[in-house]
Amino acid sequence: MSSRIKIEVSAGGVVYQCRNKKPEVVLCRHKTFRNQEVWSLPKGWVEPTEKIEEAALREVKEEAGLEGEILEKIDTIHYWFYHPLEKVKVKKKVHFFLIKAIDGDITKHDFETEEVRWFPVKEALKFCAYKGEKGVLKKAKTKLILLCKDTSDNL
Repeated sequence: MSSRIKIEVSAGGVVYQCRNKKPEVVLCRHKTFRNQEVWSLPKGWVEPTEKIEEAALREVKEEAGLEGEILEKIDTIHYWFYHPLEKVKVKKKVHFFLIKAIDGDITKHDFETEEVRWFPVKEALKFCAYKGEKGVLKKAKTKLILLCKDTSDNL
């Protein structure tokens, strides 16, 4: 007795650092079910015992190798996709947070991620494969520019 629709809840973040008063964000390169390489924001499932914020920080650590501090929630996106291995349609909800990178190493990511790279926001918008995630990046862009100017000016 298998359901034709599966519901998933994930969490992740726009992880940033300031470099020369300009924000850079992390994107992770991975392969899709169709073996296509894509760049996306770090995100993943919320475990049954986790709070959404805890899941976002854990997924950033696993997928991007970075530890961070959540500043605020950016957005929640919804989308559908077909999972060919499970042969079900998936209704997905992903909560995204603005996360300041405070420690870690982008080369220390898990096996699901092929590569992690820092991108200027404008470049990240070009590389990011998913429309919903591009929308999240656009919402974070102005805030990131202000944060990096404020952070740099106060040093």
